[in-house]
Amino acid sequence: MGVYKKGYKFTTNGQGTYEITELVADGLGESKLSDGVVSVFVRHTSCSLVLMENADPSARVDLERYLNKLVPENDPDFTHTYEGPDDMPSHIKMALTRTSETIPFYEGALQLGTWQGLFLWEHRSMPHTRDLIFSYLGN
Repeated sequence: MGVYKKGYKFTTNGQGTYEITELVADGLGESKLSDGVVSVFVRHTSCSLVLMENADPSARVDLERYLNKLVPENDPDFTHTYEGPDDMPSHIKMALTRTSETIPFYEGALQLGTWQGLFLWEHRSMPHTRDLIFSYLGN
């Protein structure tokens, strides 16, 4: 069994989904591993990761719109608002989604479905630089 770890800094332009599938695939190529799993982890509490349709962007637009309705900014019940009206909604959105994903790989290729892609989901309105960790385990 081999292990390969790669850190990556990803800069967002504000709220939205940013596909990172190719970054994960590139790291797999660098790892020289053939069969195993990769764990992707984002080290923040106001963004998340999501496996989602990557062929039609309207699917992600609908997902984002739905979650924004579910957790709106400026909710009068929020007390954690020091960093702005998007602060607490960002934390709730992160808690409702995931900060890590595990993807199998076989013969040097990620085993995602035909329409699946991995996305960093930025929940904050302003641009941020996000730290990602890719950990590949396999042979």
